[in-house]
Amino acid sequence: MREFIEEAITTMEQPPSATDQALTHEDDQSFIRRPLVRKIIYAGLILSFLMMVVVPIAVQLKDPDFQKHIEQRRVMAGMSKDQVLKAWGGPQTIHTSFTKEGLRREEWIFEDWETSAVVKHRYLYFEEGLLIGGWYEGSGERKPTDFPAESPHPKIPR
Repeated sequence: MREFIEEAITTMEQPPSATDQALTHEDDQSFIRRPLVRKIIYAGLILSFLMMVVVPIAVQLKDPDFQKHIEQRRVMAGMSKDQVLKAWGGPQTIHTSFTKEGLRREEWIFEDWETSAVVKHRYLYFEEGLLIGGWYEGSGERKPTDFPAESPHPKIPR
């Protein structure tokens, strides 16, 4: 037992060899710091930058006044209100607000009635007269509420 303890103490006092240090360094290196992982992350960031910034600019350079988009009844970020009106016509509702910086923001709501019970909404957002984004809400079917026969209206007791 004493020999085992003395051997352990001498082993602890000896500095690790170069091969032991290299193995320990590779094992201690975190996943994110590995060269291949970092290259993949940087490539993904560059690709997302290209998709968000360069592609819309290239599309706008091909059609600077959005005439093709207007003819195809499509809207795109960067269009003016007049261009959107030419492409889609007027909205049913416009909500206007102002930011803390004093920028005018507008929300245009378009209603697409498929039947008397099914309506779909399109929302466009403008800032200082330029379209900055939008979204589409699917079918919001309106169904009549079933009330009990003994009370046709919930607020009117019989």
